[in-house]
Amino acid sequence: MRLPPPRIALAATSVRNSVLKFTRAVVPPGAAVLEMVQGAWNAQALFTAAKLGISDVLADGPKSAREVAETIGADADGVARLMRHLTTMGLYKSTRSGAFRLTPMGDVLRTGTPGSMRDMVLWVGAPEHRDDWDELPYSVMTGKTGVSRIRGKGLFEYFDDNPELSETFNGAMTSVSSLVDESVLAAYDFSGLGTIADIGGGHGSFLSDIVSSTPGTRGILFDLPSVVAGNVFHQRGLADRCEAVAGSFFESIPAGADCYILRIVIHDWAEEECLTILGNVRRAIKPGGRLLLVELVLPDDPSTPHPGTLTDLEMLVSVGGRERTRAGYAELFAKAGFELARVVPTATPMSVVEGRPV
Repeated sequence: MRLPPPRIALAATSVRNSVLKFTRAVVPPGAAVLEMVQGAWNAQALFTAAKLGISDVLADGPKSAREVAETIGADADGVARLMRHLTTMGLYKSTRSGAFRLTPMGDVLRTGTPGSMRDMVLWVGAPEHRDDWDELPYSVMTGKTGVSRIRGKGLFEYFDDNPELSETFNGAMTSVSSLVDESVLAAYDFSGLGTIADIGGGHGSFLSDIVSSTPGTRGILFDLPSVVAGNVFHQRGLADRCEAVAGSFFESIPAGADCYILRIVIHDWAEEECLTILGNVRRAIKPGGRLLLVELVLPDDPSTPHPGTLTDLEMLVSVGGRERTRAGYAELFAKAGFELARVVPTATPMSVVEGRPV
């Protein structure tokens, strides 16, 4: 589905936030809190539908709950009750015959389809990840990650010993990245930039999209050796305009690019690590170059609803990073030798935070 222009998306978000604030103001406080806490049950309902592949079963047309249950080998009554609730959430729609069909939201729970969020739902609902969130009181009390308390190591180190969970996480990040990448390409003008370096850019899909749509631009993909080895430049016909460089952004970064992009990277790390990464960019960037962070930017008003507040708690629990406001990014940039030039909103909650070296 095509994303709306950023101004339309921002207007829609503003209206939704206003309605939410009004609803919470008029609904009895106890009822409002009850609805909030039941959000955990909604997440598990989504996880169950994704895990069982219910949307995949409905991909070729409406089916009754019994037909779905027979296909997936589940209890017909349990499936009917689950699908009835998910219908109230807008994922499915009941027909006159009592069957269920997919809605656009239900469609993004399908496996391997463009724009699918199934992997993200599976990550959020994974039992191990729920265990991490059970440690939120510990993280709030100590400022330390829940992962380190129950796993004895960091999240990414834990993935090394748990390849199945790592695959779920990577799938979740890929699904989010595809949505984010489309919104960034629509909102930010990359024209006039000679060389663009995507730091921590994975296999180079996003960089390929930029270079393909921007005549005269060259690309540098920088990531760990095992990652850049799988770059997509040859299959995208861009091997003559893009190069892959292996390394660690904690050690050094390829020098001489006009623009450095870090997409959903900085929020993963504590401030000390962030300053190491940005310091390496500062040493590598050309005078007058651009630093672009693609991140959630929290509203200045703490009462404004924003998905970044939940992601901020996810960072606290899992990896020790954080989300920031515009002022927070300005402060971080200043410490690393940059100044905040502007924040460019997109049609998603993500923004492009642009910095210039000083």
